[in-house]
Amino acid sequence: MPQGQPLTVPDDGLTTRQRRNRPLLMVHTGDGKGKSTAAFGLAIRGWNQGWRVGVFQFVKSAKWRIGEQTVLERLGELHRETGEGGPVEWHKMGAGWSWTKKQGDAEDHARAAAEGWAEIKRRLAAEAHDIYVLDEFTYPIAWGWVDLDDVVTTLRDRPGRQHVVVTGRRAAPALLEVADLVTEMTKVKHPMDAGQKGQRGIEW
Repeated sequence: MPQGQPLTVPDDGLTTRQRRNRPLLMVHTGDGKGKSTAAFGLAIRGWNQGWRVGVFQFVKSAKWRIGEQTVLERLGELHRETGEGGPVEWHKMGAGWSWTKKQGDAEDHARAAAEGWAEIKRRLAAEAHDIYVLDEFTYPIAWGWVDLDDVVTTLRDRPGRQHVVVTGRRAAPALLEVADLVTEMTKVKHPMDAGQKGQRGIEW
């Protein structure tokens, strides 16, 4: 899009404004670092526009807190106190599992993921948020804990003007097909390749 101009203009009967303001389904996938980081950046941009922000983390336990959670929750407090920005909700929908998939407790994890998705469906139907971050949501889909067809249909047919961003490795082709924007993070180099563990301010 040189100088912000689209390369093609579809014959869809929409005005430029209508086409610009269509709600987007976005997917950040791939093996590289930065999928969630980019999604939380979108959430902060949305907050600045006065949007209602809903973050739903599917892999972190209640004890695990990343920096973006603190920032966004503080922005939510600022909205309540001053009216600046928009309201923020942050929910952890998993039971402490990660993309490495812990052994022995899949039933509990599957139940938590299914309950989390059911809550998101209720919110989408009620048009509760303007932007949803479904963080690490590709994993419960891949493991069969959440039905792929249900996810695709629900996100494709969601009402109103609700933006959704899904993050995680190995996003299902069916999800990519209905998405409006897909970014694949490709790892070229990573400090872990040299034996370096995650550090404050970079990973959390």
